[in-house]
Amino acid sequence: MSASPSKALSGSAFATLLLIALMMGANHVAARLAFDHGVTVSTAVLFRSAVTAVVVWAIVRVAGVPVHLSGGQKTALLRIGLLIGLQSLCLYSAVARLPVALALLAFNTYPLWTAMWARTLKGERIEPRLLRAMPVLLLGLALALDVAGAASGLGASAHWGRIGAGVAFALTAAASFGLALVFTQHDTAGLDGRVRTAATMALVAACALVGVVGQGGLSLPDAPAGWWGLLGLTALYGTAFTIMFTVLPRLGVVGGSPIMNVEPIFALVLAWAVLGQSVAPVQVIGGLLVVATVVWLGLRRR
Repeated sequence: MSASPSKALSGSAFATLLLIALMMGANHVAARLAFDHGVTVSTAVLFRSAVTAVVVWAIVRVAGVPVHLSGGQKTALLRIGLLIGLQSLCLYSAVARLPVALALLAFNTYPLWTAMWARTLKGERIEPRLLRAMPVLLLGLALALDVAGAASGLGASAHWGRIGAGVAFALTAAASFGLALVFTQHDTAGLDGRVRTAATMALVAACALVGVVGQGGLSLPDAPAGWWGLLGLTALYGTAFTIMFTVLPRLGVVGGSPIMNVEPIFALVLAWAVLGQSVAPVQVIGGLLVVATVVWLGLRRR
């Protein structure tokens, strides 16, 4: 969410945006807790997306939002839903394999992917601001991921043997999310965001259901901590989306706010407190570079 360029954020709006970022970061920490106690990625995505779809659809009905979709919009929603489904499965797969903050930092490369897809598919010019930010973003990511394996003490080969799959999942999530953003901008013009989100979450839940069935059914937690994780990720994600569509519009906040990109910082602190995860100081510096760069990109005037 972001404020209109002509109006500064109020204190209430700023605090609400930070609360949403906190809940989204906590959602991923709760997901890792669930994964550590028997829950599969597809089960987590199914619970989270189905509940969110129901909540947002209820908001649509209560608000009396008209639901009229053209053929082109239906096709676009199907495409976007499949991409967000892929993004959700890949990002949670990354969270299951990496320290939570590092998975989110790798995912935060999505502005680069968005620009690449927009250039490739829609012929859009890449903004000079993004070109200037790209090396800084990549440097920060390289530091955060400890690409040479120096901070871990394992060396590059052993280090990447440990984190490679998780990083690949996180970057795939970023690429699919970036493509979904391009399709959303160009192919769903005039469609209410609440309707789009409800439809997208329903499609994501359907994708996750296919995965659950393919794995032989739901994989529920094998310990109380896993149940807390599963319930936490579902409640936190659904609550964050509900706040986006009910509270933020009343505060005069619209669009996508760079403030919410501090999510990895919240995740870093929460993962340390709840999961005992920690990263080296140089990785923290890299993470701050990534977050600062993405926030700076988000602050550009449109």
